[in-house]
Amino acid sequence: MTNKFNKVLYVGVSSDITGRVWEHKNKTYPNSFTAKYNCDKLVYYAFYPHIEEAIAVEKAIKGGSRKSKIALVNAINPEWKDLYDNLLE
Repeated sequence: MTNKFNKVLYVGVSSDITGRVWEHKNKTYPNSFTAKYNCDKLVYYAFYPHIEEAIAVEKAIKGGSRKSKIALVNAINPEWKDLYDNLLE
């Protein structure tokens, strides 16, 4: 997730990505990091068959540099478009 200026990056994991992104977009948790920094644009996502694998990848991405996170987004979404609507199709 990022903000409209693509300056703030947030990495998370969820078993319900459409619901979780909806919560970010609607600031369901107003004191959260994503609400505070207006991270309401989904620019990258991946699906994994097991939650343990998803959590391991999340930790690896979080532990990486900002440069590596940007490269990850650029690899699948070079225009940094909001991918949320793709989830709903």
